[in-house]
Amino acid sequence: MSKIEFERVSLRFPHSSRPAVDECSFSVESGQFVVILGPSGCGKTTLLKMVNRLVDPTQGQIRLEGKDIRQFPVTALRQRIGYVIQQSGLFPHMTVAQNISVVPRLLGWAKERIRERVDDLLSLVNLPPHEYRHRYPTQLSGGQQQRVGLARALAGDPDLLLMDEPFGAIDAITRSKLQEEILRLQRQLKKTILFVSHDVEEALRLADQILVMHKGRVAQFDTPFRLLTQPASPFVKELLGADDMVRQLSVLRVETAMAEIPHNHTIQEGAVVKPQESLRRALSVLLRTGAAALTVWEDGRAIGILTLDHIRDLAVLEETPAYGAQGSA
Repeated sequence: MSKIEFERVSLRFPHSSRPAVDECSFSVESGQFVVILGPSGCGKTTLLKMVNRLVDPTQGQIRLEGKDIRQFPVTALRQRIGYVIQQSGLFPHMTVAQNISVVPRLLGWAKERIRERVDDLLSLVNLPPHEYRHRYPTQLSGGQQQRVGLARALAGDPDLLLMDEPFGAIDAITRSKLQEEILRLQRQLKKTILFVSHDVEEALRLADQILVMHKGRVAQFDTPFRLLTQPASPFVKELLGADDMVRQLSVLRVETAMAEIPHNHTIQEGAVVKPQESLRRALSVLLRTGAAALTVWEDGRAIGILTLDHIRDLAVLEETPAYGAQGSA
């Protein structure tokens, strides 16, 4: 389990006119997917790097499961945290299997255990082991390299993953597939994830909660729906395009609105959606089939329902306050 707490954390680089990170306080619960969102230069990557001590704060405290991270030996801390960067960071002279096994080797795992772990992880990220374990990074596409980078970050079975714009250099189609992949892995593995992005739609699609950064400070830390419906400031409202109803329905996931299955619910043919699909897609299916409710289906079973009322409740922006009280700019 990996609960992360920031308490009045600041970092000022030498000769800088203002802090890169300025008195940030928030808490990430174990198993949450949190996206750190904001424009270039707002401090989001710096905030991420402080978690595994690539940089240290000049003020405040960061706690991992209640313990100040400065009390951990740096190497031991980093071995329990997976780290994925934009360009995958794979070692070009190592095979895929060798890249993935870096941390297990440092941890002193037995060779057979490492071999099994590599193959399991390659299968997990949909890269058949027999086909990919002996390839080198230059023999992989950009999307495949990012999958290997993710597998390497998971190799030591960390509870916490740090991801710094991992899909930023990938084409739109591959990026969408990788986003689906990370959502699938998150549901399966229940890791705590801190994910840096400057892409609003990516953040809304992936996150359980979004931490909006502005000039080194926390502008708002909230769920995607509350950010859209109750932005804490004009900056948050403009960044998320909270008045854009079409985009709202395009990026909010079905699982955001689904309800429990009533005992008398009947599954109607064709009226089925997946939890990761957008509400806009769900609305289209609902109108096309004329069903009273859609069945939300995953892994061979029904996990919830979605009605027009559920979608309508999320879509009413005009009746919510212009600015909420969540966070401060």
